Amino acid sequence: MLPATDSPPFNSKPKTPDILDRKASSYLASLKPYLSLHHRRTWFFLAVLLLQLLLLLSAPSLPFSLSPSPSPSTPALNSTSTVTDTLLNSPPPTCPHGKLYVYDLPPQFNTEIVKNCDQINPWSSRCDALSNSGFGKSAAAVISKIAPRDASAAWFWTDQFSLELIYHRRMLNYRCRTSDPQSATAFYIPFYLGLAIEKSIFNKTSTEADRDHHCKMLLNWTSDQPLFKRSGGWDHFITLGRISWDFRRSLISDWGSSCFYMPQMRNITRLLIEANPWDYFDVAVPYPTGFHPASTADVRSWQDFVRSRNRSYSFSFAGATRGYIKNDFRGVLLNQCYAEPASCRVVDCGGSKCANGRSAILEAFLDSDFCLQPRGDSFTRRSIFDCMLAGSIPVFFWYRTAYLQYKWFLPGERESYSVFIHRNEVKNGTTIVSVLNKISKERVKEMREKVIEYIPKIVYANNNKGLEGMRDAFDVAVEGFLSGVKEQDQGYKWK
Repeated sequence: MLPATDSPPFNSKPKTPDILDRKASSYLASLKPYLSLHHRRTWFFLAVLLLQLLLLLSAPSLPFSLSPSPSPSTPALNSTSTVTDTLLNSPPPTCPHGKLYVYDLPPQFNTEIVKNCDQINPWSSRCDALSNSGFGKSAAAVISKIAPRDASAAWFWTDQFSLELIYHRRMLNYRCRTSDPQSATAFYIPFYLGLAIEKSIFNKTSTEADRDHHCKMLLNWTSDQPLFKRSGGWDHFITLGRISWDFRRSLISDWGSSCFYMPQMRNITRLLIEANPWDYFDVAVPYPTGFHPASTADVRSWQDFVRSRNRSYSFSFAGATRGYIKNDFRGVLLNQCYAEPASCRVVDCGGSKCANGRSAILEAFLDSDFCLQPRGDSFTRRSIFDCMLAGSIPVFFWYRTAYLQYKWFLPGERESYSVFIHRNEVKNGTTIVSVLNKISKERVKEMREKVIEYIPKIVYANNNKGLEGMRDAFDVAVEGFLSGVKEQDQGYKWK
């Protein structure tokens, strides 16, 4: 079950005591006996200083200079460039956080799962969704009717659960990948566990053993690896294209797999589209959207397009009601939108209306200053990133929809890019339009610019080497994990 509370726990770090002043004081005290004029060592010290002074005064007449002449590698002291400037402006090391080793898993853990794509889902084939290394088929023909042709070429019909394929492809070409496991800082496990369990978790006749089978198979293999035994798994990580709660079954009758409660999995970091905010080893990464730029120019072109877009609606909502939920909050939002047709654009996704209508959703977000983002079936939804990708400002109603999730990828100050209205206020009569109308046009422009600034960090590039001079969501996630490995070595681990 999901935790009932929306509030995060607060951890404080002890302050480091300052001992420098005490060290300096004790050192000076120890010198006092030797600084007296009655001490012979004091006179010897003064004589040495006098001799050095005489040598320096005679330096101009010596056949060499005591000061080195400037060279291309040594900045002149009287120039505007200093040693500090040189260090700050020099290019960073290629792999400042260390290198990554990718396990070569048996094919049944990844490639065979994709080969059997028509058997993954109990209802329909997943082959189109998993084609093109997880990007899916090109959407350029449809998107070109909305956006400029040069920007639409980077669009695909990407499934929101294709994360495992997208990361594996990039890992194999990652600039900091090493073939020598002994030189690696961290270790990537390319198992498509999210896809592997899809059939069993949606099959009502599946047993507990069925839902846990793939995870146990992986952990049995991983636990035999010397590098895993050496660390207990704390320097290992995996990507999972599903939410954390699909792997947290605590009772036989509950939903999903019990994978995350298995002892060998406890120290492995999991990159997921939705994390448990209170699990040290869960890290939330952006849902895959349909935009996969091949170059920095693709990103700039799209940013320019959404920045200049003429928006005729104050806000929009794309979604459907949940008829099986009592007092469904989405129904409240839809009612408010329908009551304000001049301010709100609605894309009602009831039934299968939005199954192949992502262009309609994108167009609604492009036409709106704000987009409403209630929780989905879980606390998060892909629509958050579709909205921001369109340069629209998200409006949240649960803290856990974004603020407690994507900390590496979204601005630290939530007010700079989003609006928060507590759901209880809306249920008690507060209207969305009344809140949003109080925000000035200047403030809306500032918030939109912040959203547009962060677009690179929430998309996955269609380039094996990434984007030159720009970090995409993959770079942020992997560098974030690598940089934390050394800290994690001294930090929290399960025994």
